[in-house]
Amino acid sequence: MSKGLAGMMKQAQKMQTQMAKLQEEAAKKTVEASSGGGMITAVVNGKQQLLSLKIEEAVVDPSDIEMLQDLIVAAINEAMKQSQDMVASEMNKLTGGMKIPGLF
Repeated sequence: MSKGLAGMMKQAQKMQTQMAKLQEEAAKKTVEASSGGGMITAVVNGKQQLLSLKIEEAVVDPSDIEMLQDLIVAAINEAMKQSQDMVASEMNKLTGGMKIPGLF
């Protein structure tokens, strides 16, 4: 194997190790988003897993379940977006802005 190819392989392995570490660290980080003026709060980690959902009692109106559903969806979607942005930002630091197919 040529020195250039061996160097590229070594660099690729290093990046793979760094990406695995980044993903592990991202799983430990959380973001929080709310809707309805803070009546619904969603917490999501860097693996885009919903960790918790808080619903204030005042927003629970049995005659308007649709509004409650919309607020829940909005809070979760915003938390997911923030989580994806957080991971993409960290990944961008690792790759130096290079777009790699299959990564955020």
